[in-house]
Amino acid sequence: SLSYLDEMLEGQVAVLSSGYLSSKENLKVLDGLKHSSLFRPDQYSYILYPNKELKGFMERNNVPKTAIQDSELLQKLLEDGNTQLIKQDINGGYHFNGNFKNAEDVKAALNDLEETSYKNLVTEDRRKVLRIFEQVFNHKAFTGRSGTFYGYEGLGSIYWHMVSKLQLAVLECCLKAIHDNEDEVVVGKLLEHYYEINEGIGVHKSPQLYGAFPTDPYSHTPFGKGAQQPGMTGQVKEDILSRFGELGVFVNDGQLYFDPCMLRQEEFLSQAMTFKYVDVAGNQETIQLQPEQLAFTYCQVPVIYEVSNHNGLEVSLEDNSTQKFDNLTLNKNLSSSVFERKNEVKHIKVSIEKSYLK
Repeated sequence: SLSYLDEMLEGQVAVLSSGYLSSKENLKVLDGLKHSSLFRPDQYSYILYPNKELKGFMERNNVPKTAIQDSELLQKLLEDGNTQLIKQDINGGYHFNGNFKNAEDVKAALNDLEETSYKNLVTEDRRKVLRIFEQVFNHKAFTGRSGTFYGYEGLGSIYWHMVSKLQLAVLECCLKAIHDNEDEVVVGKLLEHYYEINEGIGVHKSPQLYGAFPTDPYSHTPFGKGAQQPGMTGQVKEDILSRFGELGVFVNDGQLYFDPCMLRQEEFLSQAMTFKYVDVAGNQETIQLQPEQLAFTYCQVPVIYEVSNHNGLEVSLEDNSTQKFDNLTLNKNLSSSVFERKNEVKHIKVSIEKSYLK
């Protein structure tokens, strides 16, 4: 038979990352996600599974009377006072053996009973008893600890690593739409989703809203509390990948190239500033930046973006020579030098047409 699980953020991320959907379909998924029970408006972010009330202890392991009536084996065991599989409490309720962890334990008990006078009944009702056990516990719907308790990355909690995976998946969707020359409205709405998810991640929040120091990575945020469990979580990896995607830094066939098609013009400086960095040799260095420039390092090599009327690269080398390119792709030799940190490339200046920026 087919049955359905609740929504899962992992599932949305998986389908968005798969490349299977068109850009319009990706947008429908993201629109649906935003209006689903996975969205947490207070943190402007997403939880792993829909929040719900778990059953209390007394509501668990209750076998319906109709199920008992449907099994001659269970009726006979109860009649004989045999508690290997089932027992009745003082209030008349029925419960499977409390030591059972899963269906394998039930099978083991049935195998033991098969060696007794119950053999024929076990043969007839084996599948029926296992089906009743599954109906009571619904183990097939178990998707991990996050759906079975409230603390840590549990119900109602934002699990920040998965939110960052979502952001990276949406980045991929945006890049696909841009490179496929999709309708501007579709591209624009995908970008809106991307930057909304980005704003929901801790580093962009106030300490009051985040409940912790915003630039520290945290594991999760439960309902009613601030961010919990600080540490170098897996989230950091996706955030770095997403940031380089925003900056438009990519590698193809061993060549470093720049395609800042998602970069916003507001990220460029409005006034001169000093950029401090540590070079490949471990020296602390500075570069004076001008308005309409921004800088970052890649493999500890400074990359300076500047708004221009044309696209191009200017590579400054340690021997004080320069190499210029009329496109945004570095050749294999220079790319290899950067990747291997040979300390041959002093810095890379990337000229970007204004019309190229968002």
